[in-house]
Amino acid sequence: MRPEQIEKITSAFPCFSSVPKEVWGRAEASILSVPAQPLMGEGHMFTHASFVLKGCVRIYKISPSGKELTLYRVKGGEICVIMMASILGETGYEAIAEAEEETEVLVLPISLFTRWMDTYKELRQFIYRLFVRRMVSVTSMVEEMSFHSMEHRVASLLLRKAAGRLDGPLYVTHASLAEELGTAREVVSRVLKKFEQLGWVRLGRGKMYILDQAGLRMKLEVK
Repeated sequence: MRPEQIEKITSAFPCFSSVPKEVWGRAEASILSVPAQPLMGEGHMFTHASFVLKGCVRIYKISPSGKELTLYRVKGGEICVIMMASILGETGYEAIAEAEEETEVLVLPISLFTRWMDTYKELRQFIYRLFVRRMVSVTSMVEEMSFHSMEHRVASLLLRKAAGRLDGPLYVTHASLAEELGTAREVVSRVLKKFEQLGWVRLGRGKMYILDQAGLRMKLEVK
């Protein structure tokens, strides 16, 4: 592992800073670049642990009826906790992973990763903290699915996607929103059409404009 590679890794994952450079030099670690493509499916048995340095990987499930539900996305400086659970529990992968764009990952053999987990406290703490964060986010998603209307869920998703953005379109499709919400495209289309009639959004092909965030937030307050 070259010094510039170690610097790239520790910049994305400060938890690796405690690993001495001479240990990196002996480690069977590598950095891989993968294009946007499916990466692994349910039941996959891991031989390596992967850490996303940059890019984005979507983690999702498919129901028996064929609907997709996005569980979360793994971006630079993050890991897939379902992958970690599979590795630590020595079980098959319980989701599907797909790179949504060109993605760069650090890959460590499982034997090396588990040894480093035992040796370096910072790495171990990072893994456990991320477990807690993902557990909270997935619990929140289950709560939304169980207790909130589809209009509430679509409004919440649009506001999250618009957060921190300047004026301009959101490049999303009805199908992609439906995948994230675990519902049918037609259901999302009906909700968006209603929001457009209310003047909250303006729809276009492959994109939409958020015109009234206050209106969307008002929908979140409706019980």
